[in-house]
Amino acid sequence: MTINIITLFPEVVDKALNYSIIGRARDKGAVNIKTLQLRDYTWHRQKQTDDYPYGGGGGMVLYAQPLLSAWADIRAEAGFPHIHTVLTSPRGHKFTQEDAKRLAKLDSFIIVCGHYEGVDERFIEACVDEQISIGDFVVTGGEMPAALIADATARLLPGVLASEDSFKRESHWDGYLEHPHYTRPEVWEGKRVPPVLLSGNHKAIAEWRELNQVYIK
Repeated sequence: MTINIITLFPEVVDKALNYSIIGRARDKGAVNIKTLQLRDYTWHRQKQTDDYPYGGGGGMVLYAQPLLSAWADIRAEAGFPHIHTVLTSPRGHKFTQEDAKRLAKLDSFIIVCGHYEGVDERFIEACVDEQISIGDFVVTGGEMPAALIADATARLLPGVLASEDSFKRESHWDGYLEHPHYTRPEVWEGKRVPPVLLSGNHKAIAEWRELNQVYIK
């Protein structure tokens, strides 16, 4: 899979996704995450990518032109007539594990990092398939939301984690939050590990874990 991220700050996205599991997956080719610097696609002589909104008001709005040029470049390189395109935006639906599962089935998709007051609506109407939010709050730019979406999606791809069980037993996979976990020492600050987890009785352990999951749907 290739995840293409259009952003004003590619270094923010790359730093977030160059470490740990996703960083190793990128190194071995299990996922291809490409960041495109939006300023490279603007026609503006000073590399400007935004302007004041028509109608007045605070903030700046990203031009449609450089976004379209970056989007078209990705599409041309991939050889596809259209690539599923996501815009990070407070107007979007809240990102869930089901969205990650759905995106992980694609060969390629694009994340456009929203910024400032927003994006020229004409680009959204022409190129964006869905808008995604990571919660009911506002952040400075779409780089961190894009990195979260890419991380959650990439870890579901073959070869990223050790096995499918690694993510199928995790929180949110089937509508539950995981049971509590414990590790050594057996007694810490006067608190003991639940005896069933030390029993060696795999059936009893499985039943305990199932009972201690939290249903969220």
